[in-house]
Amino acid sequence: MASVTFEKVHKKFGDLTIINSLDIEVQDKEFLVLVGPSGCGKTTALRLLAGLEEITGGEIKIGDRLVNDVAPKDRDIAMVFQSYALYPHLSVYDNMAFGLKLRKTPKEEIKRRVSEAADILGIQDLLQRKPRQLSGGQRQRVAVGRAIVREPKVFLFDEPLSNLDAKLRVQMRAEISKLHQRLQTTFIYVTHDQTEAMTMASRIAVINKGDLQQLDTPQNLYDHPNNLFVAGFIGSPSMNFFPAKIVKSGNSMIVDTEDFKVQIPDSLSGPYKNMEGKSVVFGIRPENIHDPEFAPNNIHGEKVASKVDVTELMGNETLLYLVSGKNTYVGRVDPRSKLRVGSQTQFIFDMDKFHIFDAETEKAIR
Repeated sequence: MASVTFEKVHKKFGDLTIINSLDIEVQDKEFLVLVGPSGCGKTTALRLLAGLEEITGGEIKIGDRLVNDVAPKDRDIAMVFQSYALYPHLSVYDNMAFGLKLRKTPKEEIKRRVSEAADILGIQDLLQRKPRQLSGGQRQRVAVGRAIVREPKVFLFDEPLSNLDAKLRVQMRAEISKLHQRLQTTFIYVTHDQTEAMTMASRIAVINKGDLQQLDTPQNLYDHPNNLFVAGFIGSPSMNFFPAKIVKSGNSMIVDTEDFKVQIPDSLSGPYKNMEGKSVVFGIRPENIHDPEFAPNNIHGEKVASKVDVTELMGNETLLYLVSGKNTYVGRVDPRSKLRVGSQTQFIFDMDKFHIFDAETEKAIR
């Protein structure tokens, strides 16, 4: 078992900078997820840790050991790729045992490790099959099993579920989480899917354009995003944003988007008292926008007149795509809502759960 440390790590390909001074400390036995849009540098960070790419600057440590110049095979890590990369001519058993055979591990030890990994993953009855005889989910389990038999200090996962269908992805998410609990080993997992990140991680590192935007627990990222990018990336549907100004009305602070105005609750207005006239971005999540018929009673509700443009009836919830003047936004409302396309009403914004960002720096103002 081991911690992992990225200290001022950066990576360039020619003149192109992929990672800028990355500082992350992954705790021993932690499940850390690196998340961000395609091309943000998250897979490159994983490949630097694995030794598959040469570091341009900074230090990477596994435990207390500096591994910048250590060969990949000597870093005591195991990696599961997006591509299953199974040998088609070998059985499942031989695919899982291949790396151990290269290391001249004794046959009895190989048999023990493969058998234990197969038990953990529920693939004992597949050991004599060839990869072509397996489904996508079974192939992915074999790829994970090949990593488990290594008994490494750190497991690295590079978007391992992206080739699976939606139902199987949900199932494999749960299985990988259970695997982490059982093995009690450090997991570092790369994905662009924020749902995977939220459901699996102990902590999430959000990366954009090679920069670490925020490193925190899933719930803190969701409730307290540091900036506009994190707020928009975490959550599905994503947070609604409205260009606005802070204005004062008597002793109250108001968010004015030109198309509508909402009052900040007095108990939360402290940080905005000296911001009169400042350009900001007002943010509110879809689940904090309510059909007035089903709005909770115990919230600071502000009314916003809007028209329903599109409806998505999901069964357990209804998504409403709404228009207020030049602003369009999404509300996630009670599935009993009778509002349909063309309906106009005063939607209720829960002002206990709003976000405000500086329009210039895009940083959260709390």
